[in-house]
Amino acid sequence: MLDELHVQNVALIRDARFLPSAGLTVVTGESGSGKTALLSAIELLVGQRADAATVREGAAKATVEGRVFLNDGVPDGHIAVRKVGADGRSRASIDGSMATVGQLASVIGASIDLCGQHEQQSLLKSANHRLLLDAWAGEGVNRAKESYEQAFAEASAAACALEKVQEATRASSAQLDEARFVLQRIDEVNPSVEEYEDILAELPRAENAEALAQAGDAAYRNLAGEGGAVGSLNAAIMELDSMRAVDSSLDAVYTAIVDASYVLEDAAREMRVYRDSVECDPTALGRLQERMGAMQGLMRAYGPRMEDVLERRAQAAELIASVDDSQNRVAAAMRACEEAERRLAAAAEVLDAARREAAPRFAAEVNGSMAHLEMGSAELVCEFSALDRSQWTRDGSSKMEFFYRAAAGMTPRPLARIASGGEASRAMLAIKVALGSADKGETLVFDEVDAGVGGTAALALADVLCELAQTHQVIVVTHLAQVAVRAQAHYVVKKVANEKGIPETELSLLEGEQRIREIARMLSGDASEASLAHAREMMQKASDR
Repeated sequence: MLDELHVQNVALIRDARFLPSAGLTVVTGESGSGKTALLSAIELLVGQRADAATVREGAAKATVEGRVFLNDGVPDGHIAVRKVGADGRSRASIDGSMATVGQLASVIGASIDLCGQHEQQSLLKSANHRLLLDAWAGEGVNRAKESYEQAFAEASAAACALEKVQEATRASSAQLDEARFVLQRIDEVNPSVEEYEDILAELPRAENAEALAQAGDAAYRNLAGEGGAVGSLNAAIMELDSMRAVDSSLDAVYTAIVDASYVLEDAAREMRVYRDSVECDPTALGRLQERMGAMQGLMRAYGPRMEDVLERRAQAAELIASVDDSQNRVAAAMRACEEAERRLAAAAEVLDAARREAAPRFAAEVNGSMAHLEMGSAELVCEFSALDRSQWTRDGSSKMEFFYRAAAGMTPRPLARIASGGEASRAMLAIKVALGSADKGETLVFDEVDAGVGGTAALALADVLCELAQTHQVIVVTHLAQVAVRAQAHYVVKKVANEKGIPETELSLLEGEQRIREIARMLSGDASEASLAHAREMMQKASDR
């Protein structure tokens, strides 16, 4: 939802703020007052193309800032900024971080749908029609689509696996010879990560066994040998034992030395065990050194880690196996591919049937809204066409496009080829009403939707827009008083001359008597007593609804 818009130096707008309601907001004003400038600002915010002509004459740049709330749980919304320099260069940011125009379109534009000029209407793009039908159809089509998407993914994976096997069978003789050499060389050593780590820890002890044994023996003798620490400490204990019989203050020292003697005796025993366990075995040492040398040679060639060596072996083994057993592997991959294609074809048939069943019901709902809008016998038609297997996508196996029949007996034409902008906008309005809450666009901006509309059709249009505003934020540029009186927020656009006589567009929120006077102007072009009374009556009826 668009919460706030700040526009500076866009077309005739020098500085304006726009705070639409969450429901229906209307923008009114006399012809030529600059209503399109506000629409241009919204176009910039959602990532539409811009050029130097967008910038108000004499200004260095045009700036549009908007706060937009998306369905992403961010309580303060997102701040999007678009700037266009007088040289035509464009810059954008989202939440203070630089962004591309494409990111603006995907993040902000995804929630704001412009239903005005033909090239701006996302609904006119046939690529979106199938997605809209799916959203409206709900669970029935969605289940079929999930099954199809899974089958499509499996078929794509099977095709990739087949291509991989076939590519492996085409491996050159040089690649195959290299793979066999790698496999033979590594298997001759037969290394493992665990063995390498064990040798890495054991080899330094084996290489220094004699020195370790000598040092261990010396440490043991210094602890428990003649004149060693244990004997000296025991002698001190005997002396202290006799002394503390006379002086009890030595009890603590005595206890500490006794405890220390236990520790030293344990250490002496451990050193004796260690000394006796050290073996000087040149044969075992040579074996360890030989294994370490062989494994390090492999790591130099295929490393740097032992894990890399084993990965290289796996790759070589896979290549050899794929070539040596190529016929069997290709045949198995082809069978898997064919089976996946059969499942995909079945899922595609189910999905296509579900869409074809939903399409007439959706069209009937849209056509009901168009009839309510008094569009005569105009109707929406959903046209399906099967695609070649090479054109299938994860969205389906057939193309579905909305066509528009302007009157009974006429040939349906693609929506994008509707000649009248007002007619196109009203067709879009009918589709949006049918979609309701299934429509992902939260904000809808309508321009030209009331072109050529009057009388009872104007009342019907107001009803439909209010219905749509129950599920969307709706912003409408209108000349119809019947629509304007139903809005929760009413802005007026006026063209004024600044102190230098240069025309500018002002945007103002109308309330109270000001709004009554604008409704009166829309009714009769003036603010006579009769038109003011009529305007008050219409406002009262609207508030009583």
